[in-house]
Amino acid sequence: MTGATEVTSTGVKLERATIAEMLLDRLGDQRLGVRTREQDWTWDEVVCESAARGALAKSLRREGPFHIGVLLENVPDFLFWLGGAALSGATIVGINPTRGATELEAEIRYVDCQLIVTDSAGMAKLRELDLGLEPDRFLLVDDPAYSYRLAAHTVDRPVIEPDVDESTLMLLLFTSGTTGMSKGVKCSQGRLARLAYSNSVKYGHVREDVDYCCMPLFHGNALMALWAPALANGATVCLTRKFSASGFLPDVKFYGATFFTYVGKALGYLMATPETPSDIDNTLVRAFGTEASPEDKVEFVRRFGAELFEGYGSSEGAGSVKLDPAAPEGALGRPAHEGIAVVNPETREECARAILDEHGRVLNPDAAIGEMINKEGARAFEGYYKNDVADAERIRHGWYWTGDLGYVDEAGFLYFAGRKGDWIRVDGENTSALMIERVLRRHPAVIATGVYAIPDPRSGDQVMAAIEVADLEKFDAAEFASYLDGQADLGSKATPRFLRVSTNLPVTGSNKVLKRELQAEKWRTGEPVYRWEGRGGVEYRAMTEDDKTALEAEFVSFGRQRFL
Repeated sequence: MTGATEVTSTGVKLERATIAEMLLDRLGDQRLGVRTREQDWTWDEVVCESAARGALAKSLRREGPFHIGVLLENVPDFLFWLGGAALSGATIVGINPTRGATELEAEIRYVDCQLIVTDSAGMAKLRELDLGLEPDRFLLVDDPAYSYRLAAHTVDRPVIEPDVDESTLMLLLFTSGTTGMSKGVKCSQGRLARLAYSNSVKYGHVREDVDYCCMPLFHGNALMALWAPALANGATVCLTRKFSASGFLPDVKFYGATFFTYVGKALGYLMATPETPSDIDNTLVRAFGTEASPEDKVEFVRRFGAELFEGYGSSEGAGSVKLDPAAPEGALGRPAHEGIAVVNPETREECARAILDEHGRVLNPDAAIGEMINKEGARAFEGYYKNDVADAERIRHGWYWTGDLGYVDEAGFLYFAGRKGDWIRVDGENTSALMIERVLRRHPAVIATGVYAIPDPRSGDQVMAAIEVADLEKFDAAEFASYLDGQADLGSKATPRFLRVSTNLPVTGSNKVLKRELQAEKWRTGEPVYRWEGRGGVEYRAMTEDDKTALEAEFVSFGRQRFL
């Protein structure tokens, strides 16, 4: 085992080079390591549970990639298999239970799982799929036989397999797939260990923390920003099977939680729950997340009294932002080093500094908004599994291209402006879907939103927005149009021409709005769709089936039916 000589900020132990070493540091540790509402495990017990699973996996290993798929909600077995994989040198593939059957089958076959850990509910999803695996390649954690098999593989002294080192592949993380098909991101034990220590410093993790894990464990958010730092510091991880807005505060109070992670849509759901005077009476200190609206962040701090660290990150890594308490609302912070830049993808020249008006709107978007890159990121990015084309798209000219839009203001602060696929061009002008979403999300009736481009029947694109509300009958299209008219930071080109209203927008397993699905449906949905035509003030009219047929006839008349 190799370890650095530097002591961590907790003073508990030396930094380790692998997750496996970090896990063995917890042997004998009697602090609570994992908690559910039904049962607790000390860290020492967590290591032993992990070792038994590692031994079971080793006994079932076949030739080929040692990849273990895990199709479970946030249950202790998921964490124990993470630990077991670390000790045995296996790779965990977190399987997204929200995938449709076709996607699920394709993703599992793509990543070469030789063993799948699931439960009866998960097996019901997998049973009809052609995964190329025999029945004995599935382990069901709620099958009584599973406990007997684990008991037979209990080890007296957990050890690390000799060939495990920093380069050992620990995780294959599927990208969210909000605007395109998912890819398997590689994450080694060394990279995850480094993230555990760097995130501990960045977000203030300490041994005394009680970390509430409500984001899915198959996603990098929970693994990199919560589980790995908790392991590094010996903090307590508290599990809920899946995120619940109504169950959030009761869980926080039950566990005495001090930290949690989130994504913007989940925070939006939480802020839509009725406020009570006792909300502020909780143990939360801070949280980390991405893509929350500025208004939700302000309201969360007021209502719950905890600090939110809004960051920028991806499963691929290689992006680097330095937090700055002086950052304006909406800014990510400052570029962590000179290699972080926003460039024009075509010329590779650095973009002009963004000029912001009093509302924070970018006045020179064509010159200022570009793709965020890291000139030193090629070393940090470990690649996609079996996808050389995607690797080449990320690493070009020796730089790491994030695929995300951003801009830098005149004071040097960096802002996220959405995914590259969120760039919408209307009448020759570019606009960011994320900026439009922030305006829509400010409306009190809007729980979540997704903004995306749909084709115009004559040329270019038009802006379409899907919003989620609690009650369709209470939605007032005229009031909403009046609200949009009054938003000084929403230009006429950015105002949605089409508006879909839903009580349940499709989301990825990590609670991000699934815009590619919405974009594919366009106006072809049974949910209410409104259209604004003409100029002047915004005026939405509900589209009928005849309206939709007439619109599609326009595409034919202008020779653009291929866009349908």
